[in-house]
Amino acid sequence: MAAANQDNSRPQNTRSIMVFLQAHAPFSNMDDDHLAHFAEHSTLRFYADGDVVLAAEDGVVNRFYVVKQGRIRGERHNEKADKTETTFEISIGECFPLAAIVGERPTRTLHRAAGDTFCLSIEQDAFITLISESEPFRDFCLRGVSSLLDQVNQRIQTGAMVSMGSSISLSTPLDRYALRNPIVCTPDLPIRKAVALMHENNVGSIVITDDNRHPAGIFTLRDLRTMIAEDTCSLDAPVRQIMTKSPCCLPATADAFAAAMLMAEHHFSHLCLVDENNCLIGMVSERDLFSLQRVDLVSLARTIGTATHLRTLVSLRTDVSRLVDAMLAHGADSGQVVKIITTLNDVTVRRVLELNIQKNDPGIPFTWLTFGSEGRQEQTLLTDQDNGILFQTPDGMTEDQVREKLLPFARTVNDELAECGFTLCQGNIMASNPKLCLSDREWDDWFIRFIDASTPQNLVYSSIFLDMRAIFGPTDSLDELLAKVLSRIQKNALFQKMLAGNAFQRKPPLTMFRNFRYVTDGNKRSLDLKRQGLAPFVESVRVFALANGIKSANTLERMDDLAQAGVFDIKDANAWKDAYSLIQAIRMRSHQEMLERGEELTNYIDPDDLNPLDRRILRESFRQAQRLQQKLEVTYQL
Repeated sequence: MAAANQDNSRPQNTRSIMVFLQAHAPFSNMDDDHLAHFAEHSTLRFYADGDVVLAAEDGVVNRFYVVKQGRIRGERHNEKADKTETTFEISIGECFPLAAIVGERPTRTLHRAAGDTFCLSIEQDAFITLISESEPFRDFCLRGVSSLLDQVNQRIQTGAMVSMGSSISLSTPLDRYALRNPIVCTPDLPIRKAVALMHENNVGSIVITDDNRHPAGIFTLRDLRTMIAEDTCSLDAPVRQIMTKSPCCLPATADAFAAAMLMAEHHFSHLCLVDENNCLIGMVSERDLFSLQRVDLVSLARTIGTATHLRTLVSLRTDVSRLVDAMLAHGADSGQVVKIITTLNDVTVRRVLELNIQKNDPGIPFTWLTFGSEGRQEQTLLTDQDNGILFQTPDGMTEDQVREKLLPFARTVNDELAECGFTLCQGNIMASNPKLCLSDREWDDWFIRFIDASTPQNLVYSSIFLDMRAIFGPTDSLDELLAKVLSRIQKNALFQKMLAGNAFQRKPPLTMFRNFRYVTDGNKRSLDLKRQGLAPFVESVRVFALANGIKSANTLERMDDLAQAGVFDIKDANAWKDAYSLIQAIRMRSHQEMLERGEELTNYIDPDDLNPLDRRILRESFRQAQRLQQKLEVTYQL
């Protein structure tokens, strides 16, 4: 009641400004006293269309502005093109110039009113007071839109927490959850005594180490059950005969997400933590990582990987949606979640292949390839098949004879994957297509023609086949193939420019006035978050990565590698990663909501259905895509 009385005691003008500010981030997270400080020290200024609000020649910036009505346009002179370009638009509720006032320097961008515009502004003293006393305001001023992204992720996690309960974060370092004094033994210890040690210490595993405490193997209760069931050796045999050699290890500084991905990929429940000298310092189990309700990443991956019937795999796919909710509740960001989904997809594909080999082995070794978003490890719940086969032709056989054996097998696998929820590719980008079931020689020839021809169709294919990964079978031939492809692209400036031109056509859905540009082939009020939102990042980053010899296929990893190589400015790379992740997070949340309503999954959203914060950050994310494309435009003189 006192707070209400205090609010009523403030002048009407102050209260109205506070109400306006509360509708926009970061002010929506600030205390009333800090909002009142802003309102009481603010001045409302009017600028007619075309008026200059800020310019470099004005000197060190000493005022902070918030757009109350209208728009502000940022302009810079492009010396190469000898013309003035609009670099950004600032809308209602947005602030400027953050970098200049924080850095106590002149602005480098001319700020001009676009239409009749009103701005609230405070002088530097009031700004300093707010940045020193208000944590949300300080965080926003120092990190900009990245701080708002945290709010969105936190809200997504809070929503998932309602049903899943609290737990550790996947970003937590493993040393917080590892057993500091793991039970160890020598390789010569009899299995009977090793089991006794495990029983005495109430643990499910024992690490076998050498004289320098380097992990040489691991023995678990599951290994014991298998040994007894299959009668492989006696309890008096040395543990080295039955241990799993070369156990997977991680440094203690690694996070829970890295551990979970390793466990899911390899279907084991324990891993060793080591120091910089590879000496054992701890153990972590899947039980340490997760306490989810009935399903977790590692156990689900293991269940999929050991399924004995196709119908089991089909039924297990429904658990993936629940797992996405669970991972969000555990603090996984969108980049982690898509890798989790991709890992489970990989495990499912491998198991379908293994079951079919058991029933009808084609008798020819092969590598199962995956392309596009699966190749980049960026799949969501909405996915189709983009796959192929690479093989080495056995002596005495022709390539066509090998295909004759592999294609019926591939058709069965494609059909069964469709039953598991991986819809058949409408463009027939599948292993059952003879054009995508090729020998290593044929794949190499295909890429030579692909790069040299640069036809419109090949440029369309670039978004699929240049993000290639093996998920089953030997990888040596693929590694050799990809090394050749990368080398050829680096040497072919024309192909790079054609790729850049194709990527530049993937325009983010913003008009020149920062309004949303809706899709024309569907709901008129919809945005396609995949084609309009994510694709501009994916396509542009791929060009820079291939041109600079970056081997990673994942978009976020490519951005990190390009920043490390000096191709991207680190601040730019971080902004682009944040923007890409935000769009992906909104897309995944939309998919979860569609599933809850029993609707068919699509990549379309109506921005009017989003709250103001999500709309603002989505708009800012699209603007970051425009900035990335501007770099592409300048680099390749498009």
